Amino acid sequence: MNYYEEYKKKHITLDDALSMVKSNTDICVGLAVIEPIDFMSRLHEVADRVENVNILTCLNMSNYKFFSQPDMKGHFTNCGWFYTPMMRKAHSHGTCSYIPNHLHISARDRLSYKKPNIFIATSAPMDKHGYFNLSLSVTYEREFLEAADIVILEVSDNYPRTCGDTNIHISEVDYVYETNRKVPVFPYAPSSEKDVTIGNYIAELIKDGSTIQLGIGGIPNAVASALGNKKDLGVHTELFNDGMLNLIEAGVITNRKKTLHKGKSITTMIMGSQKLYDFVDQNPGVEVLRGSYVNDPNIVGRNYKMVSINTTLEVDLTGQCCSESLGTKQFSGTGGQADTAIGSQNSVGGKSIIALYSTTKNKKTGEVISKIVPTLMLGAGVSLSRNDVDYIVTEYGTARLTGCTIRERVNNLIGIAHPDFRGELRKEANELMLW
Repeated sequence: MNYYEEYKKKHITLDDALSMVKSNTDICVGLAVIEPIDFMSRLHEVADRVENVNILTCLNMSNYKFFSQPDMKGHFTNCGWFYTPMMRKAHSHGTCSYIPNHLHISARDRLSYKKPNIFIATSAPMDKHGYFNLSLSVTYEREFLEAADIVILEVSDNYPRTCGDTNIHISEVDYVYETNRKVPVFPYAPSSEKDVTIGNYIAELIKDGSTIQLGIGGIPNAVASALGNKKDLGVHTELFNDGMLNLIEAGVITNRKKTLHKGKSITTMIMGSQKLYDFVDQNPGVEVLRGSYVNDPNIVGRNYKMVSINTTLEVDLTGQCCSESLGTKQFSGTGGQADTAIGSQNSVGGKSIIALYSTTKNKKTGEVISKIVPTLMLGAGVSLSRNDVDYIVTEYGTARLTGCTIRERVNNLIGIAHPDFRGELRKEANELMLW
């Protein structure tokens, strides 16, 4: 078969792709850096002829007009598996809605409710064998691509070709159009003094030969920086980032001691610097696999000495973690926190670690408040139940909760709260009979 002739038949313009958007349809787009940015940047242009269009997204790369403008209400809804700052700001317009989920079953759950009319994502170009490459994420993309009525790829020469579940044959694709857009890059987030302190506490819990899962941001970057003296670490992670690349270059991550996918770093998505994207390009040492597999707690738990490191917004004195909302206000999302936290505790020698600062400032009043609280804020979403919490870490130390009574949990958590709030926390715990 002449794949290039097939490519020509399926080649369209961006205007053609936009013309396929109809009222009352669901459109699923690729996650984060494989989001079809050219398509989404112009989606608002068809608002005058459509209504009730759902755009399923995760980690929007831009403040697109189709959801950021108040007059888009009724025309489009940005249905997000994870809220970004842009979505938080636009939520009051009625143009955004959160999809509660655990990452490893996010695709399955949505598809059981409604299948997409269109799937569209950015890919690396087709090779001589007729394969495109989804490059930097197959978190949920494969499942939606396989279920969609129409599959469109926004093709860019600037995207790396990665190994794993990322290859898509032209026979699976209905239309393609081209862009010269580069991959969005994310500067390595600097770590604050608190981040470094927390990172050092967490590093003490990670033993040689462990397999790790890290996120993105100041605390995860501080953890990566604190692991420089470790040996033979492995990677099985939701997100592969620059912190892990630094540890590979330093000889800390070798993947030699892994019991699952030995010798390889396993991930479901990649975000970071251009250096990171160049590193993963055609690199068989990094495999991008489906989120339904990578984040499955049963799979996570098959890694020996699996250590999951996540952050939270608020934790109550019994151990409940709210990592996604401020009261009823959606802030981010559950993502894979419960997946990896539960999975790591099923691992032989495994640990789950939840990190947070001990305090924050109330944005309205400027008042300093404790992030360890007697009860979660009214309306808060429980991202990780108290039954599934292992270690909690702040800049004041580490609290182990596994196997502890409520009385023991209260004592341990107050011990790592900010000193200014410990007396009040103790008083409120007694009033609530948390013992």
